[in-house]
Amino acid sequence: MPNPLFDALFGVHEGRDSPFLYLPDGKVLSYADFLGLAAQFAHALTARGLGPGDRLAVQVEKSASCLALYAAAVQAGVVFLPLNTAYTQSELAYFIENSGAALVICDEARRREIAPMTERLGASLDTLNADGGGSLPELAVGMDTFFPTVDRQDSDLAALLYTSGTTGRSKGAMLSHQNLLSNAEILTDAWRFDASDILLHALPIFHTHGLFVATNVVLKAGGAMIFLPKFDLDQVIDWLPRATTMMGVPTFYTRLLSDSRLDHDLVADMRLFTSGSAPLLEETHRAFEARTGHRILERYGMTETNMNTSNPYNGARKPGTVGPPLPGVELRITEPESGADVPQGETGMIEVRGPNVFQGYWQMPEKTAEELRDSGFFITGDLGRIDADGYVSIVGREKDLIISGGYNVYPKEVELVLDELPGILESAVIGVPHPDFGESPVAILVPETGVEPDLAQIESATADSLARYKQPKRYVVVDALPRNTMGKVQKAALRAEYAKLLTE
Repeated sequence: MPNPLFDALFGVHEGRDSPFLYLPDGKVLSYADFLGLAAQFAHALTARGLGPGDRLAVQVEKSASCLALYAAAVQAGVVFLPLNTAYTQSELAYFIENSGAALVICDEARRREIAPMTERLGASLDTLNADGGGSLPELAVGMDTFFPTVDRQDSDLAALLYTSGTTGRSKGAMLSHQNLLSNAEILTDAWRFDASDILLHALPIFHTHGLFVATNVVLKAGGAMIFLPKFDLDQVIDWLPRATTMMGVPTFYTRLLSDSRLDHDLVADMRLFTSGSAPLLEETHRAFEARTGHRILERYGMTETNMNTSNPYNGARKPGTVGPPLPGVELRITEPESGADVPQGETGMIEVRGPNVFQGYWQMPEKTAEELRDSGFFITGDLGRIDADGYVSIVGREKDLIISGGYNVYPKEVELVLDELPGILESAVIGVPHPDFGESPVAILVPETGVEPDLAQIESATADSLARYKQPKRYVVVDALPRNTMGKVQKAALRAEYAKLLTE
């Protein structure tokens, strides 16, 4: 029996000496070298007692070794759980406990901090540093560069990705071999990737965009990646002439546009720029085309589904839209309450069905039943409409999700932290426009009677409990929150009132 994901993305390249990763220090890692390292890591995971179906939680900096660890997990049948490096200790504890992770990999600098937690939760702990050092590589270095690939089925889990919920409790999206492979196959064809492509990769690899879209597509096509640790403007501009494609978030493009070095000549050999993870402003789309001659290809996806729609490679790329559904993906617009289809052109709830749609939420059958219909359609929580040409526009979010610099911020999660602070009666967190990040969280606070909130103390408390991108950029103290006749806080009114708070 085969291993669908490993065979299609990794195994097909065994023994291949052509470049896979161009690293910022000038080193080049071939496919053969990369797969040899992955095999050694797979042996190390097995030596640590992990077997098929066990969860591996990884919170490390982006590196070639971290990517090889992903390949190793797939080859060994282990479920890969990448975690944002910005997560705090309390956030990390929840993910480890909820997932039942058998092994946690962290940076050596955090080992002393994390060790008591993993010991309490019954998980083993190893380290992997950005330079390739750490206890796991030390174990792996003497291992064989061949590993007998573990058999897996299409429906077996390959990864577990956590996405925050509006209740404040994060949900683990279960992604199978078929979920990830089907999307890689569709996108490789839709975006015309082949072995000649070199992708400029400046995204993080702890979420869908950087790992399961960018990396998997390049692997499926047999191309190469310029593998940068993060988006650094000077570094990106330096490497762009050597790339053929780039995948980014809107922030990447606004920062490139801020630099006069971005022009037609710089990107003369590029064939494709894509954008996702957050809405791309029409102004950014048009400014980038005017400066470079390239029309950014915007697409739409999410943790639970990978990619659902895409503007076409050949054909009109409409600013303000995310294109038609991808081949094999069904998309419909429904009335949120009844689930009935709405007339073409009208706004409603976006629902999707296809081989890309996840299997449900880890250990949350009730939540799975709420959002995944018996028919297989997933209720995305996004509001949209479809125009006469079949292009989808995202017009809002039923839930008050904030997307800041490509990262999801769920207000309820932040509000739960704020409401527990001394002297705070209640809070409302909203997203307001931000010139760099698209939008960012702002906290509206109502203090208890007679209390003058210490904003410096509040900022410190949120920094201890929340990843940086979730922390409010500004705190506003008010006497009361606006409510409707049913007592519901009117966040739309708050967003309108404070729309210019971060841009003036």
